[in-house]
Amino acid sequence: MTHTPPIRTFGPKNMPLSRRAMLQAAGAGISLPLLDAMLPTFGRAARAAATASPKRMVAVHIPLGMMPRYFFPGKLEEHAKSGQPAAAPADGGPAAATSPYLDLLRELSGHFTAFNGLSHPGVGGGHAAGMSFLSGATGPGRGTFRNSESLDQFAAGKIGLDTRFPSLVLGVQKNPVAESVLTVSISRAGVGIPAELSPKRLYRSLFVAGTPDEQSATLRRIAAGDSVLDLVAARAKSLDRGIPAADRARLDQYFTSVREVERRLARSLAWEKTAKPKVEYAEPNDPADFTYVIEKSRLMFDLMRLALQTDSTRVITLYVSTFSTIAHVPGVKTDTHGLSHHGNEPEKIAQLQKVESAQMQALAGFLRSLRDVQESDGSLLDHTQVLYGSCLGNAASHLNHNLPIILAGGGYRHAGYLAYDEKKNEPLANLFVSMIQRLGIESDSFATSTGSLRGLEA
Repeated sequence: MTHTPPIRTFGPKNMPLSRRAMLQAAGAGISLPLLDAMLPTFGRAARAAATASPKRMVAVHIPLGMMPRYFFPGKLEEHAKSGQPAAAPADGGPAAATSPYLDLLRELSGHFTAFNGLSHPGVGGGHAAGMSFLSGATGPGRGTFRNSESLDQFAAGKIGLDTRFPSLVLGVQKNPVAESVLTVSISRAGVGIPAELSPKRLYRSLFVAGTPDEQSATLRRIAAGDSVLDLVAARAKSLDRGIPAADRARLDQYFTSVREVERRLARSLAWEKTAKPKVEYAEPNDPADFTYVIEKSRLMFDLMRLALQTDSTRVITLYVSTFSTIAHVPGVKTDTHGLSHHGNEPEKIAQLQKVESAQMQALAGFLRSLRDVQESDGSLLDHTQVLYGSCLGNAASHLNHNLPIILAGGGYRHAGYLAYDEKKNEPLANLFVSMIQRLGIESDSFATSTGSLRGLEA
């Protein structure tokens, strides 16, 4: 029998069971499996770390916001008088998370925190602020504006490199709307990343393997893209001599974009030869009528949960736009953008509340689905931070402060509701820093942050 050396330990408390002793005591010449009890304490910790579920992040942006009177906790009568959130503690202290909208998440109490008094300093411009929702870049909508890397793409660069898709960028929108207004995922070069708008295409990219001919064609496209990049980059570099500073900055941005595409091509080549996961979920069809915006967002939420559950990606961004859309919700007869400028007309407010309540119910369904997926060390929701909110604090007047923000999951000790100074808001980027650190990324700043967010406990 092969000699089995003793396992070294660092003191009696860490002394593991001896595998050799067990075999001799049993009087048998068979090998036993390596048991946790045979490992020193530090070995068991290493095994636990190796089998720990990955950390993930989801960001959902709703460009038209939510009515403050129905989102922020407080007396509804006081909200109705001013159209603004009722007064709340200015020190970031917890308060009761009860309001018409937050009550729709009551079943998930303990799994989310709503915030008041957060915004991005230097970010205004009404709807144009959506471009900075995840980046915090100041001055959107101005001619000299240049965006910066968004939270999701920063995270994807750190935690997304072991999955088929470093990140997924998804959208629900009506085609005539200019996508630049809706884009929230921004590359390192400051360029908006186009969103996948089709649930059917998303499903196929995640779970359907192409035929051999389709796979060969894909590989040829990847190779062709690589060669074109080589040619274009070589020609562009010849221009990088004696040009004005402004042009040089544009070229730098271009080269950064080229390098990012090169990395994506290399990853695509490797993953194209890897089998896709199998799921018990039928391939969906895209809703033919865009008024079914709530149904389509629920479909996207289903596919997002599957993508996270199969570890196809660990970072997902979704925007759900109801611009120029009469949502297919009972009692709604007017497009949502028109309703958001309600002028305190009771009929418009009633319709808008129906739309926004339906959106909150769709979010609740998504969070429940994550909570109900159990992993080895908790639920999928425990390991997934879900940020939900808007660039507009009050769409009726295009205000970009006191943003309606929810953070769910992620293993935080959720307070239910945290309120900060409504006149001197905390930087929303402080919340982003807390989220980044919760992902295990060593970073103490992001965009206009001044640190991590006070009151949010991991």
